[in-house]
Amino acid sequence: MKYFLTNLIFLIPLTIISQANISGIVLEKSSTESEIVLPGANVYWMDTAKGVVTNLDGEFNISNSGNYNKLIISYVGFKSDTINIENQTFIKHYLKPESTLDAVNIKAISKTSSVSYLTSQNIINVSSEELLKAACCNLSESFETNPSIDVNFTDAITGVKQIQMLGLTSPYILITTENIPTIRGASQTYGLSLIPGTWVESLQITKGVGSVVNGYESISGQINAELQKPNSDFPLFFNTYLNTMGKFELNTHYNTKISNKLSTGLYFHFNNHDESHDTNQDGFLDLPLSKQINFLNRWQYTDLERGLVGFLNFRYLEDDKQSGEVDFDPELHRLTTNYWGSEVNTERFDTSIKFGYVNPDITYQTVGFQLAYSDHSQNSYFGINQYDISHQSIFSNIIYNSILGDTRHKIKTGLNFNSDRYKENVVNAFYTAIISPNDYATEFINNDRSENSIGAFFEYNFDNLSNLNLTAGIRADEHNKMGTFLTPRFHLRYTPVEKSVIRLSFGRGKRMANIFAENQNLFATTREIILTTDDLKSEDAWNYGVSFLQNFNLFNSKAELVFDYYYTNFTNQVVVDWENPFEISFYNLDGKSYASSFQSQFNYYISENIDLKLAYKLYDVKTDYNSGSLRKPMTPKERIFLNFSVNSNINENKSQWKFDTTFNWIGEQRYPYPIAENTTSIIPIYQAPTPDFTTVNSQLTRVFSEKFEFYIGAENLTNTKQKNPIFMSENPFNQGFDTTFVYGPIFGSMYYAGLRFKIY
Repeated sequence: MKYFLTNLIFLIPLTIISQANISGIVLEKSSTESEIVLPGANVYWMDTAKGVVTNLDGEFNISNSGNYNKLIISYVGFKSDTINIENQTFIKHYLKPESTLDAVNIKAISKTSSVSYLTSQNIINVSSEELLKAACCNLSESFETNPSIDVNFTDAITGVKQIQMLGLTSPYILITTENIPTIRGASQTYGLSLIPGTWVESLQITKGVGSVVNGYESISGQINAELQKPNSDFPLFFNTYLNTMGKFELNTHYNTKISNKLSTGLYFHFNNHDESHDTNQDGFLDLPLSKQINFLNRWQYTDLERGLVGFLNFRYLEDDKQSGEVDFDPELHRLTTNYWGSEVNTERFDTSIKFGYVNPDITYQTVGFQLAYSDHSQNSYFGINQYDISHQSIFSNIIYNSILGDTRHKIKTGLNFNSDRYKENVVNAFYTAIISPNDYATEFINNDRSENSIGAFFEYNFDNLSNLNLTAGIRADEHNKMGTFLTPRFHLRYTPVEKSVIRLSFGRGKRMANIFAENQNLFATTREIILTTDDLKSEDAWNYGVSFLQNFNLFNSKAELVFDYYYTNFTNQVVVDWENPFEISFYNLDGKSYASSFQSQFNYYISENIDLKLAYKLYDVKTDYNSGSLRKPMTPKERIFLNFSVNSNINENKSQWKFDTTFNWIGEQRYPYPIAENTTSIIPIYQAPTPDFTTVNSQLTRVFSEKFEFYIGAENLTNTKQKNPIFMSENPFNQGFDTTFVYGPIFGSMYYAGLRFKIY
C-alpha cells in the first residue's frame, strides 16, 4: 500500500491488472544435478531501474506495476537471462555459470543508442548498429548521430575533426580502447581518424569524471571503444566506400577459430583521397590529399571452465596527408616560399594484452590485467614551420574485483603504472614586418621529456537495484612532474519514483598538457609562439554534474526526457591565448576558468522501427586571459540536434530499408579578439560573431539479406559553406596568414555510396 500511495502522489497510473506481483526463486544447477540457491542475484525489469535482490534463500518478489513483459536475472559469474513474462505469477529459474555456458539466443528489439538506467555513472551506450547510421569512416565520425558529442573542424588545412564534450575539447576527455588509454600525447590531434569505424563494436560515453579505475586524466568525460571480437565477429566482413570528393575506403575483417578456445582476427583498412578540390576558389585545397594503411591482428583465448579469457593485439599503420595550395608540389616546394604546403606523415605501432580470471569456486572474485605499449611517430611541416614528435608509451593496470557480504556491495582495487617518453622538435618561423615576405625570424624549440606515474585505487559500489546505486572511489598517484596527489570521485543514482532516475556526480581530474601536440593548427599560421614561463603547471579541475531521466508513455509509445547540467572548474589550466592575431601564448591560469554545460534531450520511440531524438545544448565557457575574462573562441554557445530513424522491417532474414537523417543547428561563435595595434585595418571581418548555420546529413540503406546491404548518403545537404575560411590566402607567406578561424563546413554537399558484405 505504501508503494502504491507513493506512486499515486507522483501521478504514475496503476491499473488493477498491472498490480500483480511476480515471485520466484533463482538457483544454480550443479554438475551433480543438485540445486544451489543464489542469494543476492539481481532481478529487474528491462529498460527500467525497478528491481530487487534475492534473499538468503534465493527468493524474490517483484511488483509488475508497469505491466512489463521482460524480466532480467543476473548474478556475478553467471550468464544473465531475459525471461518473457505472460501470465506467470511464480518463476523457478536456473542461471548457468559462465564456465558451463551453452549457446542461448534471445530475440528482442533493442535500441541502438540508450542511456543506462541502472549505473551510477551517466553512461550512453552506442551499438554498432547506431554507428552504421552514418558513413562512420573512422572514430572521429562515429558521433554524428549522438547529441552528447560535438564534432568541429580545427582549421581550414588539415581536415581534422575535433570532438568536444561539456564544452571542452578532446584533451579533457579520456579516450580509451577497451579501457586502455589510446588517444593521448602525440596522437591527440589525429588519433581519432586512425581507428576505423568498422572495427568498433560499441561505444560507451560517460559524462563527467569517470571511474578512478581508468586513471586520473578524465575531466569532462570518457569515451571507451570496444573493438570487434574474433569469436563473435563475422568470419568474413567486407565494406567499401566512395564519395564525390574522390575518397575511397576499403575495410575487411577475417576471423577464424584455431580451436575451441583460441580465435584470431585479421582487420585491414585502406583509404585514399587523391583528387584536388577548391570549391571556394581561394587557391587552397578544401580537403587534404591522404592515404592510410591500417592493419590489426587480434587473438582471443577463452577457457570458461577455468574462468580464463585473454586478448592479444598487434597494430601497425601509416597515414600520410598533404594539404595547402592547389599548385603545391612537395617534391619541388617543400619548406620553400614558392607555394604554401603541408605534409603530415604518421607511423604507429601498438600492442596490448588483456587477461581476466574468474574464480570458478567464488565467481564474484575476478582479477584483470592490462598491459599496452605504443610507438607513435609524426614528421610534419606547415609552410616553413616544422613539427616532429616521437612518443613511446607504456600502460599497465591490475584490477581485483570482489564483494563485501553480498553482491549489493562490490569493490574494485588495483595498481596502475604509466610511462611516456617524448621527443619533440618545433621550428617556428614568425614574421616581424608586413613590408617584406622574407622578413621573418626562426625559433627552434626542443621539448624532450619523460613522464612517469604509479598509482593505487579503490572503488566501492553499492547497488540495491531498487532505488539506489552509488560509486565512491579514490586513487593516489605519484607523478615525476605533478608530485603526489589524490583523485576522489563520486557517483550516485537515485530512483525516487518508478521510471525516474536522478544522478549526481563530482570528482577531480589532473593532466599534463601537451601544448604542441594538442594545438597543431597553430603551425598553419604565421603567429609567433610565446612561452611566458618555463614552468607550465599541470592542469587541475573539478567536475560537478546532475542529471535527471524520466521514462514515460506518449500515445502508447515509449519516450524519455533527459536533463543534464555539468560544471567544470579549473584550479589551474594551461591557457592557450589566441587573442593577439600575431602571437599565440601559453601560460598558467591566473584567475578563473570554467565550462558550464546544459543539455535537454527528448527521445521518442514512436514504434519498434521509428525513433526520434531531439536535443538542445547551452554552453558558457570562459577563461581569464591576460586581456580579460572572455568566452572561449570558436565554441558555439548554443546547439540544436535532431535525429530521425526508420527501419521498414525489423524481422531477421528479411530485406528491409533503413533511413536516417540528422539535423544540426550551430549558434554563433566568438572570433579571437584582435587586440594588437592596427588590427582593425588588417582583419576587420573577424571582429563580429560568426553567423549561425544548419547542416543536414542523411543515409539510406537497403538490406537485401543478412549477408549483403548497400547504402547511399549525403553530408551537408544544406550546402552550407563558410566564406573566407583562410585569412590572407592570397599571400600565405606574410604576417597575418591564419587558417584557424573555422566555424563551419568549408566544402559544400558531399554524397557517398558503399556496400557491406558478410559471411556468417
